[in-house]
Amino acid sequence: MEASLIKCPHCGKTNRVPANAAGRPRCGNCHRGLPWIVDAGDADFGTVAEQSPVPVLVDFWAAWCGPCRMVSPVLDKLAREREGAIKLVKVDVDRNPGLSRLFDVQAIPTLMVVVGGKVAARQAGAAPAQELRTWLDGALAGTRR
Repeated sequence: MEASLIKCPHCGKTNRVPANAAGRPRCGNCHRGLPWIVDAGDADFGTVAEQSPVPVLVDFWAAWCGPCRMVSPVLDKLAREREGAIKLVKVDVDRNPGLSRLFDVQAIPTLMVVVGGKVAARQAGAAPAQELRTWLDGALAGTRR
C-alpha cells in the first residue's frame, strides 16, 4: 500500500495520505480535512476500499481509455468537494485483472460506490460532470437510511 501526495486545498501544504487509515485524513499543517484520493489493486483493494471508514467511490480505468481520461478530473473534483466524506479509489484494469473479473467490469470507466464492503451503486461509461455528481449524491444519500 502506497501513500498519495495530496496538496491541502486550504493552506497549500503537501501531505502524505495513506491508502488505508482508521480515520479521515487531515492536513499536518492546518489540520483541516483533505481529499482522499488513492490507487488500489488486486493485492490491497480489500483493506483500501472494502474496509474504508468512509464510503468509497471506485474508478475502474485504463491509461489508453479516452473517456476515462475525461472522467478522471471530474472524479478528483468530486473527491475534493466531499473531503472527509468519501475516498476516491482508482483501479487500473490493465494492472489488476483480478478485480476486473471479481466485479465483472465489462466497460471502462466503471464507477462503483462501496459502503461497508458492499457495492451500493454502479455505473458504466463516461457521463457529464453534473450527471456524475447527481449519481454520486444519490448513491451516498441511499446509504444513510
